[in-house]
Amino acid sequence: MDYYKDNNYSRRGPGFFSTVFVALVSALLGGIIAVALVPSVYGNKQVTPTSQVSLNEGPTTPTIPTDAGANFPVTQIAKATGPAVVGIANFQSRGSLFGGSGSTEVGSGSGFIVDAQHGYIVTNYHVISGAEKIIVSMADGRNLDAKLVGGDERTDLAVVQIADTKDLVAAQIGDSSKLQVGEPVVAIGNPGGQEFARSVTTGVVSATNRILNIPGEASFNLIQTDAAINPGNSGGPLVSYQGQVIGINSAKNQEPGFEGMGFAIPITDALPTIKQLIEKGYASHPGLNVQIDPSYTPEYASQRGWPKGAYISKVTPGGPAEKAGIRAGDILTKINGIAVKSSLELTHQLLKYKPGDTVSVTVYRDNKTVEVSVVLTEIKSQ
Repeated sequence: MDYYKDNNYSRRGPGFFSTVFVALVSALLGGIIAVALVPSVYGNKQVTPTSQVSLNEGPTTPTIPTDAGANFPVTQIAKATGPAVVGIANFQSRGSLFGGSGSTEVGSGSGFIVDAQHGYIVTNYHVISGAEKIIVSMADGRNLDAKLVGGDERTDLAVVQIADTKDLVAAQIGDSSKLQVGEPVVAIGNPGGQEFARSVTTGVVSATNRILNIPGEASFNLIQTDAAINPGNSGGPLVSYQGQVIGINSAKNQEPGFEGMGFAIPITDALPTIKQLIEKGYASHPGLNVQIDPSYTPEYASQRGWPKGAYISKVTPGGPAEKAGIRAGDILTKINGIAVKSSLELTHQLLKYKPGDTVSVTVYRDNKTVEVSVVLTEIKSQ
């Protein structure tokens, strides 16, 4: 299956449990000492954040009573949450490609206000990636300059901030861990940019705990929904019928013949990273300090008669992996007994831990299985 992240400059990736798409993964892993590909959120198990940041400071959108607007609940949700939803435009230098100086809009997405008092806005990292200038479009028609507070490619999360906080209202934050399949939801965002700003689509929670093998989203057990999600929706909120944000719209299946398969990062899982970005400007992740070769796919492994896993191409001298006896050329196949079939699955498994935790790592070496204990180190997002 083909997936894209829903900003206006879509990036494709592979499908469920399929091979890692080399170009995408290489873009994520290239030059990074991995497996640093690990956010501080995972499944429904939460790392206790060190951040003391409190979101929802200042005015917030109202909670929708369960008995209010019984005939038109989506109308109430749109009115309540819409003012907290923004458009985000990514501007970058024209350079020689356009024959001049200045900048041009290269993509756009969505976001939502999480702190009205301080002007903090959450979006996807891929929406603002490479931006030299960020413009936020407000529900009241204002277009405001924003600065990047912090971004984390490994979790596809980012926080931007606007200085003008006049009349801002923050979205109510819900609890995505309590979602049930079939629960109605509403997606709000800017598909196609400002022309269709704050479009509202409806659907249900089609499934929970979905895993996509695309960078960033592979870090989470995602929410699947049939609410329409289109290019430009990335970073916008998925909202419950109580008017609370329960997800961050991030990707969809675009394979011909498939409809109504959008995916959102669960807000409860994203909050620890969001709070770290606000407090420190970066996110802290556990890591092995090894580099993974993304070209080692399950198909390649099968052809060589080797096990599926994450191929270790480099071990950082003095790092925790080297200290534990892991070598370049090892194929990492398990973390604490849980099978790892690719580099992105390794990312997903490491999400369950925090820096300083000790994990059991199983590697395949010289036709033998070796098991070692590794103390995970801290990796900071760039």
